[in-house]
Amino acid sequence: MQILHIIATLSPEAGGPSQAVRMILSHREIGYRGEVATLDDPVAPFLKTLDFPVHPLGPVSTTYGYTPKLVPWIQQNYRRFDGVIVHGLWQYCGRAARQALDGRMPYMVFTHGMLDPYFKRASRLKHLKKWLYWAPVEYNVLRDAYRVLFTSEAERDLAEQSFWLHRWNPHVVPYGVNGPPATPSQILAESFFDRCPSARGKRFLLFLGRIHRKKGCDLLIEAFGKIARRDPELHLVMAGPDQQGWSRDLNQMAAAAAVQDRVHWPGMLTGNAKWGAFFSCEAFVLPSHQENFGIAVAEALSCGKPVLLSDQVNIAPDIVRDGAGLMEPDTADGTLQLLQRWIDTSAEERARISARTFDCFRRRYDMRETAKTILNLFENAKRETGITVSA
Repeated sequence: MQILHIIATLSPEAGGPSQAVRMILSHREIGYRGEVATLDDPVAPFLKTLDFPVHPLGPVSTTYGYTPKLVPWIQQNYRRFDGVIVHGLWQYCGRAARQALDGRMPYMVFTHGMLDPYFKRASRLKHLKKWLYWAPVEYNVLRDAYRVLFTSEAERDLAEQSFWLHRWNPHVVPYGVNGPPATPSQILAESFFDRCPSARGKRFLLFLGRIHRKKGCDLLIEAFGKIARRDPELHLVMAGPDQQGWSRDLNQMAAAAAVQDRVHWPGMLTGNAKWGAFFSCEAFVLPSHQENFGIAVAEALSCGKPVLLSDQVNIAPDIVRDGAGLMEPDTADGTLQLLQRWIDTSAEERARISARTFDCFRRRYDMRETAKTILNLFENAKRETGITVSA
């Protein structure tokens, strides 16, 4: 089947949605074929690294991503596909897909956690602004979608708490990652240490994701500063893009706690360096305030690493039930408790947790199952609607 994915950007710095599209489109062995329409600038260097067809219709000048090119492009090309998936909310992509298709082809919307009521708690002003777009536009995009895709039952249920006006056809899809490459872990580790030589030979916990307030980075630095003397050999690696320019403040927090020389900042890691970081760490840690899934969590599990998570990571309860990680509240005290529990865990118990991680990954978070589910949903859509337009 031929599937069209529509997404604002495929930049690796954009996080989960961009990675998800890349991984879903890698499963050609099950008959999944696809192309991507984006709002990216055609000269963006990351587009040259992709091995699937991409149609960059940017550049755009706002975060909303309006471009007059998108609707005509969809109208001219949709007949080549069996279905359309819009990734994310609150941008022009969904509105354009609904307008261009106008019932002529089923489309689905992958929310990627963007309906979590976290923003409602975090900022009333932001919630009000979203309401102004929700009622006339976004609500209709979701209402008219063949299916609205969520990555867990928790994400699906939380979505209904964001706005009292809500009606859509939800579907929970299996979700995950492709796992590490076949390259020996020692070679991958060297790629990481080339990027972060100050961590070589150190025991460390790994944070890998955007340096963003939503991720609880400040809670992690604060907690690490408080427990550092209990385990003098333990270090912390904070890997990821800093689009908010927050690293300076976080570094000052580390300096105030006298742990600046034990916190390492390699920047964004991709490819072998990213996988090397996972294989080299002692455990992965994510004290996020809101995480519908957490691709890096599944990547850590696929490398056999325990995960230390806040209770706002929607998949954390499943992982804890599988005995593959620890969970505490997304508060200063909770994050401190999370690190203290890990330090207090015996070597024997750490080994038992590590032994459970890959089985947890294999059963729950293999992205191949996501691709299969999408194909099955569009097959069902064909039978239910009778629409067949792909050449």
